[in-house]
Amino acid sequence: MRYVLIPVALLALPVSAHAETADDQTIVVTGQGLDRTAEDGIYGVQAIARDRIAGAASGRLEDVLASAAGFQQFRRSDSRSANPSAQGVTFRGLGGNASSRTLILLDGVPQADPFFGYIPFSGIAPERLSRVLVTRGGGSGAFGAGAVAGTIEMVSAGADELDLLNASVLVNDRGESELSATLAPELGQGFAVLSGRWDRGQGFWTTPVAQRVAASARARYDSWSAGLRAVAPLTDTVELQVRGLAYDDQRTLRFAGADTATRGQDASVRLVGRGAWQFDALAYVQARDFSNIVISSTSFRKTLHQRRTPATGIGGKLELRPPVGGGHEVRLGADWRSMTGRTQEEAYSGVTGLVTARRRAGGRNTDLGLYLEDSWTLDALTLTGGVRADRWTIRDGSFTEANAAGTTTINNIFADRAGWDVSWRGGARVQAAAGVALRAAAYTSLRQPTLNELYRPFAVFPVTTRANAALRNEELLGFEAGVDLAPVDGVTLNLTAFDNKVKNAIANVTIGTNLRERRNVDAVHSRGVELAASARLGTVRFDGALALTDAEVQASGASLALDGKRPAQVAKLAASATVAWMPRDGWLLSATLRHIGAQYEDDLETDLQPSATTLDAVIRVPLSPRFTVVLRGENLTDETIVTRNQGGSIDLGTPRTVWAGLSVSIGR
Repeated sequence: MRYVLIPVALLALPVSAHAETADDQTIVVTGQGLDRTAEDGIYGVQAIARDRIAGAASGRLEDVLASAAGFQQFRRSDSRSANPSAQGVTFRGLGGNASSRTLILLDGVPQADPFFGYIPFSGIAPERLSRVLVTRGGGSGAFGAGAVAGTIEMVSAGADELDLLNASVLVNDRGESELSATLAPELGQGFAVLSGRWDRGQGFWTTPVAQRVAASARARYDSWSAGLRAVAPLTDTVELQVRGLAYDDQRTLRFAGADTATRGQDASVRLVGRGAWQFDALAYVQARDFSNIVISSTSFRKTLHQRRTPATGIGGKLELRPPVGGGHEVRLGADWRSMTGRTQEEAYSGVTGLVTARRRAGGRNTDLGLYLEDSWTLDALTLTGGVRADRWTIRDGSFTEANAAGTTTINNIFADRAGWDVSWRGGARVQAAAGVALRAAAYTSLRQPTLNELYRPFAVFPVTTRANAALRNEELLGFEAGVDLAPVDGVTLNLTAFDNKVKNAIANVTIGTNLRERRNVDAVHSRGVELAASARLGTVRFDGALALTDAEVQASGASLALDGKRPAQVAKLAASATVAWMPRDGWLLSATLRHIGAQYEDDLETDLQPSATTLDAVIRVPLSPRFTVVLRGENLTDETIVTRNQGGSIDLGTPRTVWAGLSVSIGR
């Protein structure tokens, strides 16, 4: 019940206000944050526009983000067939386990689960977005803690980008369905956006034919999400933005009864001021839950029931931009996050089916950040610099276990920890000639271990991974240099060379047969090159991305066996290319070729996942001003995509899937 009540008070706020200023000047309501600053060009920010977001063949957010060079999830599965707790995001091979090392924001609000650190992809529908901004490398700035591999900022679409009503229904060749609708009325000088989406299906076989048994099951999924967003002017320069989101996602993984569920309810309030003293004030609350049933791969009985993992995220920020003039853009502010969660689970005998142990684990992490940044434009030269101080705490950590009779057998209460960390970033960009810009940047950043990494052990057959309450913060030091070319109108080329090192990187380290533990290794050091290309030539559009990544673990002592090895799940090569033809308004014919190189399942480079190349396509053909036929094809060549390989036990990714449907739009 608490999940339903959290956003109600926030969403009851008014959605319209003054229609005009005192001098009859029309108010412009954007529904977005403050304008971007000159630092974007220095850090090579890549924008994914709405037309590209709408062209994803799977209709999934992770497919949209995969067009950014170097984007990587821990596994190759998407949010229909992956374990949600494995859906962390990183760039530049700076992984080590499934936690996100990329900060992901939606309208300024961090999206990572407060307990696990995964991203709830199924709760964020791409059709609700206006654009996505991708920054690779560490960051200070607002909510900068956690951005050791980069930042992904998602901006919701407003009424100016949406018709009054948009709706679509699609069905694929397995009888699965996708239903989506958005209502975006203008209310006074503001607007509201009410949206909903429902995805369900029997799923595909993730288990290869040769490994299927009577208990094997398709990757069934059933998920829905609903959102309400309201924007209104309070004065001629101050805008109120209120947002609420609720979602529920049910999946079955590999065996019948191996059911996973995630639920979430988020609410936020934001005030944006665009006067002489610009400001961005934000407050948010997140209520999340996760449950999971583990089925034995030998007895096919339930061996673990992670009944609940209630987690709460609370936070906010205040940023000011004073009118200093002289070509300076100054940002100063503070942000705060609190993440609380506790897992409740029972272990069962794979023989008798009786409870053998009851476990509880969790704690609370907080981070208070203070930051200052200045971007200074001097004709063709732009300089930027920023510093951030973080006061972090790790508190109330515990792990308890009781036997079937209720007698406590383990009662670990972990000492509280706290500290200050300072991070910085800076760089320069020079317009060397017409259509040629050179840039360079250096930065540091930090990431706290998640509550999951600190306190929750887990098993993925046949491997058990222990938690580690003594984990230290990860610390990034990175450098990069690049060139941006615009040789002719509509054509851009961006090349970046980078050298990033994450000290105290948290990895799942093998310490025995089928036994791992989360540990800090000395570092994960990654060097590489990223290339992005874009061309708009009449009715034809091309977008391409390439990432060459040479990442290695630097380890000593008890983790020496990992030294010089590639981090788990990191490929050396990843590339994508999309060609789209839009002969007239509403028409779209596009094809995307994507390749990901071979990568190792584990830290010791024992089990290999081979490379995979896939072909996707999207066709949109208007039948009338209101109705459009939609055809989508995923993995049209039916490439075998190995998403897990543990000792020869294999899971597979999305096979060839063809969708067909109809969309309808009603203008204002």
